[in-house]
Amino acid sequence: IETLIFGALLAFMFVGGFYAFTKSVNIAGTALAVVSSRLSVVVPIIFSIILFSEIPNIGQVFGFVLTVITIILFYFSLRSLGTSSLKFSDYFYLASVLIAIGINDFGMKIFQQWRPFTEKPFFLLSLFTFCFIYTLAIILAKKIKYEKPTFQRGMILGVPNMFSSFFLLGALAQLPGIIVYPITNIGIILVSTFGAALIWKESLNRYGKFALIAGTLSIVLLSI
Repeated sequence: IETLIFGALLAFMFVGGFYAFTKSVNIAGTALAVVSSRLSVVVPIIFSIILFSEIPNIGQVFGFVLTVITIILFYFSLRSLGTSSLKFSDYFYLASVLIAIGINDFGMKIFQQWRPFTEKPFFLLSLFTFCFIYTLAIILAKKIKYEKPTFQRGMILGVPNMFSSFFLLGALAQLPGIIVYPITNIGIILVSTFGAALIWKESLNRYGKFALIAGTLSIVLLSI
Protein backbone atom coordinates (compact mmCIF):
# COMPACT_ATOMS: atom_id res chain seq x y z
CA ILE A 1 0.00 0.00 0.00
CA GLU A 2 2.92 2.36 0.69
CA THR A 3 4.22 1.88 -2.85
CA LEU A 4 0.76 2.52 -4.28
CA ILE A 5 0.35 5.76 -2.31
CA PHE A 6 3.85 6.94 -3.19
CA GLY A 7 3.18 6.22 -6.87
CA ALA A 8 -0.05 8.24 -6.69
CA LEU A 9 1.71 11.20 -5.06
CA LEU A 10 4.63 11.18 -7.47
CA ALA A 11 2.24 10.85 -10.44
CA PHE A 12 0.66 14.14 -9.36
CA MET A 13 4.08 15.81 -9.62
CA PHE A 14 4.72 14.12 -12.99
CA VAL A 15 1.52 15.53 -14.47
CA GLY A 16 2.17 18.92 -12.89
CA GLY A 17 5.70 18.97 -14.30
CA PHE A 18 4.53 18.15 -17.82
CA TYR A 19 1.82 20.81 -17.63
CA ALA A 20 4.31 23.43 -16.41
CA PHE A 21 6.73 22.45 -19.18
CA THR A 22 4.17 22.81 -21.97
CA LYS A 23 3.02 26.10 -20.47
CA SER A 24 6.63 27.30 -20.32
CA VAL A 25 7.21 26.43 -23.98
CA ASN A 26 4.16 28.49 -24.96
CA ILE A 27 5.12 31.45 -22.77
CA ALA A 28 8.92 31.50 -22.69
CA GLY A 29 9.90 29.51 -25.76
CA THR A 30 11.69 26.21 -26.15
CA ALA A 31 15.12 27.47 -25.02
CA LEU A 32 14.17 28.56 -21.51
CA ALA A 33 11.75 25.68 -20.99
CA VAL A 34 14.33 23.04 -21.93
CA VAL A 35 17.04 24.68 -19.83
CA SER A 36 14.73 24.89 -16.81
CA SER A 37 13.94 21.19 -17.17
CA ARG A 38 17.64 20.29 -17.38
CA LEU A 39 18.67 22.62 -14.52
CA SER A 40 16.30 20.58 -12.37
CA VAL A 41 19.32 18.30 -11.91
CA VAL A 42 20.43 20.52 -9.01
CA VAL A 43 17.38 19.49 -6.93
CA PRO A 44 18.05 15.71 -6.68
CA ILE A 45 21.80 16.28 -6.37
CA ILE A 46 21.40 18.65 -3.41
CA PHE A 47 18.93 16.33 -1.69
CA SER A 48 21.16 13.32 -2.35
CA ILE A 49 24.02 15.10 -0.62
CA ILE A 50 21.91 16.32 2.32
CA LEU A 51 19.69 13.30 2.96
CA PHE A 52 21.85 10.40 1.81
CA SER A 53 25.34 11.78 2.53
CA GLU A 54 26.56 11.25 -1.02
CA ILE A 55 29.73 13.32 -0.95
CA PRO A 56 31.33 13.95 -4.37
CA ASN A 57 35.07 13.75 -4.93
CA ILE A 58 37.02 16.60 -6.51
CA GLY A 59 36.63 15.27 -10.05
CA GLN A 60 32.88 14.90 -9.61
CA VAL A 61 32.61 18.45 -8.26
CA PHE A 62 34.27 19.77 -11.42
CA GLY A 63 32.02 17.46 -13.44
CA PHE A 64 28.95 18.91 -11.79
CA VAL A 65 30.17 22.46 -12.44
CA LEU A 66 30.69 21.53 -16.10
CA THR A 67 27.16 20.12 -16.13
CA VAL A 68 25.75 23.51 -15.17
CA ILE A 69 28.03 25.23 -17.70
CA THR A 70 26.85 22.80 -20.39
CA ILE A 71 23.21 23.59 -19.70
CA ILE A 72 23.90 27.34 -19.78
CA LEU A 73 25.75 27.01 -23.10
CA PHE A 74 22.89 24.88 -24.37
CA TYR A 75 20.54 27.73 -23.50
CA PHE A 76 22.59 30.24 -25.49
CA SER A 77 22.65 27.80 -28.39
CA LEU A 78 18.84 27.54 -28.36
CA ARG A 79 18.47 31.24 -27.60
CA SER A 80 19.79 32.05 -31.05
CA LEU A 81 16.54 30.59 -32.37
CA GLY A 82 14.73 33.47 -30.70
CA THR A 83 12.31 33.69 -27.79
CA SER A 84 9.59 36.05 -26.70
CA SER A 85 10.04 38.74 -24.07
CA LEU A 86 9.01 37.62 -20.63
CA LYS A 87 7.06 39.15 -17.82
CA PHE A 88 8.06 38.52 -14.23
CA SER A 89 5.03 36.26 -13.70
CA ASP A 90 6.14 34.03 -16.59
CA TYR A 91 9.12 32.87 -14.55
CA PHE A 92 6.70 31.13 -12.19
CA TYR A 93 6.18 28.39 -14.78
CA LEU A 94 9.92 28.08 -15.45
CA ALA A 95 10.56 27.71 -11.72
CA SER A 96 7.72 25.18 -11.51
CA VAL A 97 9.35 23.10 -14.25
CA LEU A 98 12.67 23.09 -12.43
CA ILE A 99 11.17 22.15 -9.05
CA ALA A 100 8.62 19.61 -10.29
CA ILE A 101 11.03 17.68 -12.53
CA GLY A 102 13.70 17.83 -9.83
CA ILE A 103 11.29 16.35 -7.28
CA ASN A 104 10.18 13.71 -9.78
CA ASP A 105 13.77 12.60 -10.30
CA PHE A 106 14.52 12.57 -6.59
CA GLY A 107 11.33 10.61 -5.99
CA MET A 108 12.98 7.74 -7.85
CA LYS A 109 15.89 7.91 -5.43
CA ILE A 110 13.53 7.86 -2.44
CA PHE A 111 11.77 4.78 -3.77
CA GLN A 112 15.05 3.02 -4.47
CA GLN A 113 16.25 3.65 -0.90
CA TRP A 114 12.92 3.11 0.83
CA ARG A 115 11.16 0.18 -0.85
CA PRO A 116 12.36 -3.29 -1.92
CA PHE A 117 13.66 -3.34 -5.49
CA THR A 118 11.26 -6.20 -6.26
CA GLU A 119 8.42 -3.66 -6.04
CA LYS A 120 9.78 -1.65 -8.96
CA PRO A 121 7.31 -3.04 -11.56
CA PHE A 122 4.34 -2.35 -9.27
CA PHE A 123 5.66 1.13 -8.50
CA LEU A 124 5.97 2.01 -12.19
CA LEU A 125 2.52 0.57 -12.85
CA SER A 126 1.08 2.69 -10.03
CA LEU A 127 2.95 5.78 -11.19
CA PHE A 128 1.82 5.74 -14.81
CA THR A 129 -1.68 4.49 -14.02
CA PHE A 130 -2.27 7.47 -11.77
CA CYS A 131 -0.71 9.76 -14.39
CA PHE A 132 -3.38 8.47 -16.79
CA ILE A 133 -6.14 8.98 -14.22
CA TYR A 134 -5.08 12.54 -13.39
CA THR A 135 -4.71 13.45 -17.05
CA LEU A 136 -8.08 11.95 -17.90
CA ALA A 137 -9.66 13.97 -15.08
CA ILE A 138 -8.16 17.17 -16.52
CA ILE A 139 -9.40 16.30 -20.02
CA LEU A 140 -12.92 15.67 -18.75
CA ALA A 141 -12.95 18.75 -16.53
CA LYS A 142 -11.78 21.05 -19.33
CA LYS A 143 -13.83 19.21 -21.96
CA ILE A 144 -10.83 18.78 -24.22
CA LYS A 145 -11.75 17.12 -27.51
CA TYR A 146 -10.14 13.84 -28.53
CA GLU A 147 -7.70 14.22 -31.42
CA LYS A 148 -6.20 11.05 -32.85
CA PRO A 149 -2.82 12.57 -33.94
CA THR A 150 -2.29 14.07 -30.49
CA PHE A 151 -3.18 10.77 -28.83
CA GLN A 152 -0.77 8.88 -31.08
CA ARG A 153 2.08 11.29 -30.35
CA GLY A 154 1.36 10.95 -26.65
CA MET A 155 1.57 7.17 -26.91
CA ILE A 156 4.88 7.41 -28.77
CA LEU A 157 6.35 9.72 -26.13
CA GLY A 158 4.87 7.75 -23.25
CA VAL A 159 6.73 4.52 -24.00
CA PRO A 160 10.29 5.95 -23.81
CA ASN A 161 9.26 8.02 -20.79
CA MET A 162 8.23 4.85 -18.97
CA PHE A 163 11.44 3.06 -19.91
CA SER A 164 13.51 6.08 -18.84
CA SER A 165 11.99 5.78 -15.35
CA PHE A 166 12.68 2.03 -15.39
CA PHE A 167 16.35 2.48 -16.28
CA LEU A 168 16.76 5.45 -13.91
CA LEU A 169 15.69 3.24 -11.01
CA GLY A 170 18.14 0.59 -12.16
CA ALA A 171 20.98 3.11 -12.36
CA LEU A 172 20.20 4.51 -8.91
CA ALA A 173 20.38 0.98 -7.50
CA GLN A 174 23.97 0.72 -8.77
CA LEU A 175 25.37 4.26 -8.54
CA PRO A 176 25.04 7.36 -6.31
CA GLY A 177 22.50 9.98 -7.36
CA ILE A 178 25.21 12.65 -7.63
CA ILE A 179 26.61 10.66 -10.57
CA VAL A 180 23.41 9.34 -12.14
CA TYR A 181 21.48 12.63 -12.35
CA PRO A 182 24.14 14.80 -14.08
CA ILE A 183 25.09 12.05 -16.54
CA THR A 184 21.42 11.46 -17.37
CA ASN A 185 20.74 15.15 -18.02
CA ILE A 186 23.89 15.71 -20.05
CA GLY A 187 23.21 12.49 -21.93
CA ILE A 188 19.78 13.81 -22.93
CA ILE A 189 21.36 16.99 -24.27
CA LEU A 190 24.05 15.12 -26.22
CA VAL A 191 21.63 12.58 -27.72
CA SER A 192 19.10 15.30 -28.60
CA THR A 193 21.77 17.41 -30.25
CA PHE A 194 23.24 14.56 -32.28
CA GLY A 195 19.75 13.38 -33.19
CA ALA A 196 18.76 16.82 -34.45
CA ALA A 197 21.95 16.99 -36.51
CA LEU A 198 21.46 13.56 -38.06
CA ILE A 199 17.69 13.60 -38.62
CA TRP A 200 16.91 17.27 -39.29
CA LYS A 201 20.39 18.32 -40.45
CA GLU A 202 20.54 21.05 -37.83
CA SER A 203 23.97 22.65 -37.59
CA LEU A 204 25.53 23.68 -34.27
CA ASN A 205 26.53 27.25 -33.54
CA ARG A 206 29.57 27.99 -31.41
CA TYR A 207 27.61 27.73 -28.15
CA GLY A 208 26.30 24.33 -29.17
CA LYS A 209 29.80 23.10 -29.97
CA PHE A 210 31.14 24.34 -26.63
CA ALA A 211 28.16 22.69 -24.89
CA LEU A 212 29.01 19.33 -26.49
CA ILE A 213 32.65 19.61 -25.41
CA ALA A 214 31.76 20.66 -21.86
CA GLY A 215 29.10 17.96 -21.62
CA THR A 216 31.46 15.22 -22.75
CA LEU A 217 34.10 16.35 -20.24
CA SER A 218 31.54 16.46 -17.44
CA ILE A 219 30.50 12.85 -18.12
CA VAL A 220 34.17 11.77 -18.06
CA LEU A 221 34.81 13.56 -14.74
CA LEU A 222 31.62 12.25 -13.15
CA SER A 223 32.53 8.72 -14.13
CA ILE A 224 35.94 8.82 -12.44
